[in-house]
Amino acid sequence: MKLLLIEDEERIAHFLLRGLREEGHLLVWERDGLAGYDAALGQSYDAIILDLMLPGMNGREICQKLREAGVRSKILMLTAMATTADLVKGFGLGADDYLTKPFAFDELTARLQALARRGEMTPPRQPRALQAGDLHFDTEALIVTLNGTQLLMTSLEYALLEFLMQEKGKVLSRSRILQHVWGASEDPLTNVVDVYIKRLRRHFAPLGAADRIVTIRGRGYRLHDPAPNPNAPEA
Repeated sequence: MKLLLIEDEERIAHFLLRGLREEGHLLVWERDGLAGYDAALGQSYDAIILDLMLPGMNGREICQKLREAGVRSKILMLTAMATTADLVKGFGLGADDYLTKPFAFDELTARLQALARRGEMTPPRQPRALQAGDLHFDTEALIVTLNGTQLLMTSLEYALLEFLMQEKGKVLSRSRILQHVWGASEDPLTNVVDVYIKRLRRHFAPLGAADRIVTIRGRGYRLHDPAPNPNAPEA
């Protein structure tokens, strides 16, 4: 994998540089947030290992700006802050995974491999359009419109919405969503699916469609298709 490490602690950085290069990865190291942000914009990386506390620009700001700029590299955040609120906030800004310091090198490589598998498990995008009532998704151009208004999303939000629309009307368990969208068999944080469902609802809410994604208590989620049933009897 081609990796970008943005880490200001030299002891940790040298430890990761040595270990990851021995594993055969190509690694670029930047010591401060501004340089790391520029490096992430300048080249394409399979994954970015991003420390939370950095001089110049912190990890959350880097993550947010990279996603706003359309950078789709997987982002693994390193942090000593491990509260649920911190993790949810990071996922909300576009992080793909978190690793809490101190960590074992084997755990880091396992997380990177899991991120790589997510990309491998994503099937080639087919030129097609999905529709659920007034919700339209051009999956080739990555254009989502609701009631004629275009919605701008992150790559994971697009992937989640695409899966929900493919299976519209069906109840999808959290584990099935996690497997399809994140390529993971289990969710160590238990709420990443819920976080991204809430993000989709926030996109829909200003257009009066926050209830388009229905929670089925104890089962999962279902995308409601408000299109009229042609077989329904007339009033």
